[in-house]
Amino acid sequence: MPERKKVLLRLDPAVHDAIARWAGHELRSTNAQIEFLLRRALEEAGRMPKEAGDLPRRGRPRRTGPDPGETGSAQE
Repeated sequence: MPERKKVLLRLDPAVHDAIARWAGHELRSTNAQIEFLLRRALEEAGRMPKEAGDLPRRGRPRRTGPDPGETGSAQE
């Protein structure tokens, strides 16, 4: 994967706080939320470059096996 660009972004503190709260509700970092919103805006405007990669997956990998709480039998 190519190295990700680093940028300095100046935001109004109230805007930053609102994005940070929104990110927390969606279990994303503030940085990931900003990238998500920028990508969505590019898509909606029809300006997303074809060569843009997918958002990197962050956090824990998804569980592939059965849930440890499951016993395999149906309970009523």
